[in-house]
Amino acid sequence: MIPFSVLDLAPINQGSDAAQSFRNTLALARHAEALGFQRYWLAEHHGMPGIASAATAVLIGHVAGGTSTLRVGAGGIMLPNHAPLAIAEQFGTLESLYPGRIDLGLGRAPGSDAATARAMRRHLASDADQFPQDVMELLDYFAGSPRQPVQAVPGAGLQVPVWILGSSLFGAQLAAALGLPYAFASHFAPGQMMAAIETYRSQFRPSARLARPHVMLGFNVFAADTDEEAAWHATSLQQAFVNLRSGRPTPLPPPVAGYASGLDAQAQALLAQVLSCSAVGAPETVRRQLRAFIEQTEADELMITSQFFDTAARLRSYEIAAEVRTML
Repeated sequence: MIPFSVLDLAPINQGSDAAQSFRNTLALARHAEALGFQRYWLAEHHGMPGIASAATAVLIGHVAGGTSTLRVGAGGIMLPNHAPLAIAEQFGTLESLYPGRIDLGLGRAPGSDAATARAMRRHLASDADQFPQDVMELLDYFAGSPRQPVQAVPGAGLQVPVWILGSSLFGAQLAAALGLPYAFASHFAPGQMMAAIETYRSQFRPSARLARPHVMLGFNVFAADTDEEAAWHATSLQQAFVNLRSGRPTPLPPPVAGYASGLDAQAQALLAQVLSCSAVGAPETVRRQLRAFIEQTEADELMITSQFFDTAARLRSYEIAAEVRTML
């Protein structure tokens, strides 16, 4: 049975705040743990009015401390924003506090606009082209390599699983070359998904960290008791994407009946493309869509994200996803 995991963007709902978002996150993490989800990841974003997970390592600690068996991690840390030593120390601290439960996914995008990226790392060269070197430096810190004049304390000698995240062939090639697990952002950037999967699997080199390729794919799920209810809830994410791509990011909006039908053709095409890796509907509808996606990709693991405005409906959607998983 394919493992399911959770990607939580810690959404800030319209009319709410970050404090409530964090309460919702912990409630969902405990729910996911009880339902048997494999891992629970949070993503680094900055300057986004609808996403509260900017201090990602802090929030990971909050979730890990409020659960007991769930793997908790970053999906991901945007490494160009940080010195690799600082990340090694942060995740070494998390692994020391919650041994055997921490994951570290790494991305090369800044997770923000150019101005925010400069503010994040204003005294350092924030260059995505340095990403492979930064990843290698980080791996050396965890290995306690004598090549590094500074040791990560805590961090050195700890077995923190490191993943490469991506939405293009670049990350697939790097993960394959380093023998690391690979997570593809198909939940919002599916364009090169199949090419990236093929590249990663065909070029994979076994390493001390991973003997065989492991692909995890992001996937949107809006599950409810009826197709109509699920489609209504999905309009919150549709609005958020259109707002973001229009240069005016907002808190997560409440659902609007028939939202997509009122958009112009260009906006409708955008949504159809970026959200093509989604299952929206009642349990049987979601089961069919998930099965088709898994058969197409042969994914080793799915990371389910569900951007619901209504917290109870989001919990219910993950319940349905867990039930459907047993029937795939």
